[in-house]
Amino acid sequence: MPFILKLLAFVFCLTSFSINAHSTQELSDYWDYNEYLDAHPVQAELTDHFTKLVRDEPKPLRVEQQRPVIISLVYPGDQISDYWVRNIKAFEVRMKKLGIDYELNPVKTRVNSDTRQQNQSLMEALKNKSDYLVFTLYTARHRKFIEHVLGSTDTKLILQNITSPVRAWDDRQPFMYVGFDHVQGTKILENHFKRTVPKGSSYSMLYYSKGYISDARGDTFIEGMTHHGDYHLASSFYTQANRDSGYQAAIRAIKNQSDISFIYACSTDVALGAAQALKEAGRQDIHLNGWGGGSAELDAIESGDLDVTVMRMNDDTGIAMAEAIKLDLEGASVPLLYSGEFELVTTEDVGTRIDELKRHAFRYSDL
Repeated sequence: MPFILKLLAFVFCLTSFSINAHSTQELSDYWDYNEYLDAHPVQAELTDHFTKLVRDEPKPLRVEQQRPVIISLVYPGDQISDYWVRNIKAFEVRMKKLGIDYELNPVKTRVNSDTRQQNQSLMEALKNKSDYLVFTLYTARHRKFIEHVLGSTDTKLILQNITSPVRAWDDRQPFMYVGFDHVQGTKILENHFKRTVPKGSSYSMLYYSKGYISDARGDTFIEGMTHHGDYHLASSFYTQANRDSGYQAAIRAIKNQSDISFIYACSTDVALGAAQALKEAGRQDIHLNGWGGGSAELDAIESGDLDVTVMRMNDDTGIAMAEAIKLDLEGASVPLLYSGEFELVTTEDVGTRIDELKRHAFRYSDL
C-alpha cells in the first residue's frame, strides 16, 4: 500500500469516534462567505463573473482533451433530502452540454456512516488517481482527511455543501468550496420568524448531527433570535440527521415545554420527523421550518406539514462544479468559493410561485 494510503488509514484510526462524542467546531475557524470576499477583492471579482456563468446558457469547452477527466464523488445518501442526487444529475447534464469528456465515480455513504466505511471510500478515490474529488466538510474526521489530501496528492478537492473557507488553510486551500451558504440561508429564516412570531416567544432547536452544519445553521440562528432578539430558547437537541431522530427530538421538545411557539429544524429529514411528531400530538399550532426546499419539503409545505423553508436554487451548485472544471481545463482562473441563490417559501406560496421556483431550481435535475 502506498505510504499516503497507510498514513490516511492511521489518521482515520486515531480519529474514529461516535458522531455524538465530540464538541462542535467553532465558526471562528472559518471565514464568513461575505467576509472572505470583502477581504479578497480579486476573489470577489472572480466569484461575480462565475455567478454569471452559472446563470447563462452553457458555452462548450474551447480546448481539446487528451483524455477524459476522472472525477470521484463521495456523498451522503440514504436521506429524504434530494439535494445531493439532484446536484449530481445537474452536474452531469451540464458537463455534457459543455462537451467535457469525463468519467464519474460516485460513492454513496450513510449520513452518519462509520469511519471505516467512509475511510475506504475516500482512499479508493485516491487510488483511482482522480483529477477531482468532490467531498464535504462538517466533522473533524473530514478535516483530517482533507488536510492530508491537500498536502500529499495532486487531486483537486471540490468541497460541496460548504462555502466558508477554513482560516488555517489560507496557505493552501482546496480547489473550490461550492454550495449554499448556511449562514445566509439561516438569516433568511431568522428574519421570517422575527416578522411572524411575537417577541418573547419560546422555541426549540433541533440540530443536525454535531459539526459544522449544526454550528452554521443552528448556533447562528440562536445568536440572532436569542442573543440579538427577544426570543427564548426552551430546549435544544442534537440528532442523527435523520427523520426518526427528528421525530424523537420533537416529542421531547413538546414534553420539555408545552408552550413553545415554534421548532427550528436544521435539515430536511429532521424537519419531516418533527412534522410527524407534531401531527401525531395534535400540535400543528407549533410553527415548523424546513431547510433547503427540496421536493419533499415543498410537498410538505403544500400539505401544510411545514410552514416555511429557505429554498436553494438546487441545480446552481451542480452547474457550478461543471463550469469550474471547464475553466480549469481551459487554464482560466477559478474562484475559491461560490454560493447558490435562496428563496423564502411559505404556505402562502402554494401554487404558481412554487411551480415557478421548481422550474428554475430543478431546471437540469428534472430533465
